[in-house]
Amino acid sequence: MTAGPAHGSNDPCCEDAGAPAPPRTWSVDEHLADVLTGIAPLPPVELDLLDAQGCRLAADVTAAVDLPPFDNSSMDGYAVRASDGAPAVLAVVGDIAAGAGELPEVGPGRAARIMTGAPVPPGADAVAPVEWTDGGTGTGTPADAMTAPVADERVELLRPVAPGAHIRRRGSDISAGTTVLTAGTLLGPTQVGLLAAIGRGTAAVHPRPRVAVLSTGSELVQPGESIGPGRISDSNSFTLTAAARAAGAEVTRIGGVPDDPAVLRRVLQEQFGRADLIVTSGGVSVGAYDVVKEALQPLHGGEDLGGVDFRRLRMQPGKPQGFGRIGKDGVPLLALPGNPVSAYISFELFVRPLIRTMLGAPDVHRTVVRAVCTADLASPAGRRQFLRGRYGADGTVTPVGGAGSHLVGALALADCLITVPEDTTVLPAGSGVDVVLLTD
Repeated sequence: MTAGPAHGSNDPCCEDAGAPAPPRTWSVDEHLADVLTGIAPLPPVELDLLDAQGCRLAADVTAAVDLPPFDNSSMDGYAVRASDGAPAVLAVVGDIAAGAGELPEVGPGRAARIMTGAPVPPGADAVAPVEWTDGGTGTGTPADAMTAPVADERVELLRPVAPGAHIRRRGSDISAGTTVLTAGTLLGPTQVGLLAAIGRGTAAVHPRPRVAVLSTGSELVQPGESIGPGRISDSNSFTLTAAARAAGAEVTRIGGVPDDPAVLRRVLQEQFGRADLIVTSGGVSVGAYDVVKEALQPLHGGEDLGGVDFRRLRMQPGKPQGFGRIGKDGVPLLALPGNPVSAYISFELFVRPLIRTMLGAPDVHRTVVRAVCTADLASPAGRRQFLRGRYGADGTVTPVGGAGSHLVGALALADCLITVPEDTTVLPAGSGVDVVLLTD
């Protein structure tokens, strides 16, 4: 993947060939396609099962053993021969617990006490639950529980059992050679348990991407610290770190990098070899202290860390964006705007799909549904607007808060993004809109 070309060169199609063309503006789709170009699932690694939880399998998994690995009882009771019928008094020839090794032979007129999960002994072809017997009490009435083993024990079978009753047959769950999980499967608790059940202690998975999240700005203080004049709490690094974790990444948060290009370059260089992806917020617009642009564009001085293209998108919020690769390994870097709403929406549109692609996830993009908007909407011409909203079970969506890119209170109430196309400036209430669900 390469960053987009540096735009702003002379356009031979212009009427005045000597005048520079205005900087290109990118559509949301063009920028996303550029971000995802060349991105693939991270190379597989073999991890212990619990470390692999939350990752996706890099290859199919085939069972090497049958599951269950032997015929075993599904009940506490007595292993019997169904042909002995009932009522019948049977001699108890042994006591079989789960994990038992040596097993008694069950011949005609005999039974073996057996516990749930214990192997079925030779000769037996059924298990009679203890409730179908007198439990060895000699009373001839149904028992609630077994008695302790006694010498020359007898048990009365009160109900007949069919052959195979209450026996879990070897391989009835999974047969050896069966593909039990396919490549791309997300390893959750039950999948981890299945791998353990078939004797797998490790799994080959695409690892979680290591993401470094940086927020920039000399005005930032960390939550809990005293806020002086002109200072604000750093919320972006927390929002973006939480969002990256929710997407499946392993995240390092670096908050409050000051507006000093040399410091930022040093912080970025420290992530080389540690991070698969770097995400910054702030310092990408046209201000006098846009530190990310200063640090990453050689024309501002300092070491060239790689090709990062700072561009304008036809979207609101989130117009200024930066993207490219830095360092000798070409670590992808996405530079997001500093306003909290702009940063979060930019993450959802561009960073999350990249993380999901690195994970090998099939569901790279958020689910988009059609809904009926309950309020009038206005949008600037030529920009795709993303408004915060609440999606209803009845297929409606209601805007939350205003369009301001600083409104974190409204953002926290939203569970979706209402999309207004670039060529639409007015949408009356009752209109159909595309809605990006943030909860899938």
